[in-house]
Amino acid sequence: MNYIYILFAFLIGLAITVQAGVNANLRQALASPILAAAISFGSGFVVLLILFFASGSSTPSLDTLKQVSWWKWMGGMMGAVYMITVIISVQKIGTANLVSLSVAGQLVAAIILDHYGLLGFDPHPANSWRLFGVMLIIAGVLLVVKN
Repeated sequence: MNYIYILFAFLIGLAITVQAGVNANLRQALASPILAAAISFGSGFVVLLILFFASGSSTPSLDTLKQVSWWKWMGGMMGAVYMITVIISVQKIGTANLVSLSVAGQLVAAIILDHYGLLGFDPHPANSWRLFGVMLIIAGVLLVVKN
């Protein structure tokens, strides 16, 4: 196993938690969760464009773009819903509650996607160890949320 990716995954978890607080503060400063989310996505979009052009990647043709299934374009919309939910709820329920609940939801979805090989993932059965891990995570969430 490549440990650098494990480290990156852990560090991005730290960053997402900090991002929730940063965006919630931006919401307060601007008095608008939608504008705060738009600015967050906008600044991210600019960074991604810079990285795309700096990488020397080629732009896909219009024909290629037309052939992409409609549901493959939904990731950005899901991200927008996630961002607005975080911005609105993090100060109401707290960072630990928000993060633990969202991680539990992500893990349940990941187990389902892996088990059935959905969205092009290689199938990884939901064996007893994985299900036990999900139960432990949910138990941990209940302990975190019960405050």
